[in-house]
Amino acid sequence: MYAITGATGNTGKRIALALLEAGKQVRVISRDAEKAKELTDKGAELVLGDTTNEAVLTKAFEGVEAVYAMIPPNYQSDAFTHYQENAAKAIDNAIKVNGVKYAVTLSSQGAHLSEGSGVVLGLHKMEEILNKIEGLNVLHLRPTYFMENSLGMAGMLKESGIMGAPVKADLVFPVIATQDIADYATKRLLTLDFSGKSVQDLLGPRDVTYKEMTQVYGAAVGKPETPYVEFSYEDFKQAMMQGMGLSDNVADMFIEFIQSMNDGRAMVARRTEESTTPTTIEEFAQTFRYVYSLN
Repeated sequence: MYAITGATGNTGKRIALALLEAGKQVRVISRDAEKAKELTDKGAELVLGDTTNEAVLTKAFEGVEAVYAMIPPNYQSDAFTHYQENAAKAIDNAIKVNGVKYAVTLSSQGAHLSEGSGVVLGLHKMEEILNKIEGLNVLHLRPTYFMENSLGMAGMLKESGIMGAPVKADLVFPVIATQDIADYATKRLLTLDFSGKSVQDLLGPRDVTYKEMTQVYGAAVGKPETPYVEFSYEDFKQAMMQGMGLSDNVADMFIEFIQSMNDGRAMVARRTEESTTPTTIEEFAQTFRYVYSLN
């Protein structure tokens, strides 16, 4: 039996569907039975409730051999790192109560940092908390910057003719599609070939710049000359708060993470064959084009 947290999200749903397709018993946790209907229709068992609730997780992890554990976003939090740490403690206690033997977690590049990493700091704490569980074999996946993070710029491109963020235009860094994270997690959950406490970086197919991504995504919507604009941290913070509804604290945490990217502290993993995943920005551009068409 597998338990999947975040089972209606980008990675969790794909993992749950793949495990079900492989004939495995799967238990999913969701606050919304309707959103989980595709999974339950295919045979998943549903535990209804909040993924950050210890009692819900304790029930969901009962009799489970392996869990996929992730901390769902809470962009209205006034103390985001504290929220992440509490969510990690709920996962920790549910694993210990039930004697779960295997866990694959969704962590992040930058989780090696103990300070100054913004939205990733709580994932550093999650890794530390779960690494202390005696008898647990845990694999922390540290994917790089999501390609999906650029989808919010589709509306900007349509309305203003630009793409932009505070990330330096010429900063070279890896990007990954969330489907590749899910596929890698599924592979390791099916084999359960890890032991002790371990980390696996996931770095997409190659390193790119935001300037290059802008050219590729712009070309996909018929605007190959689209410029990439470096926004100031303050302007981007205000845009996140006003346009996306982020709290002041969460917006600050995102800015701090981008700063850690720009100054070279967050993205330090060296690429290997194992950390390289297949989906390219050229392939992902079709998703960008679809989202652009909806704006």
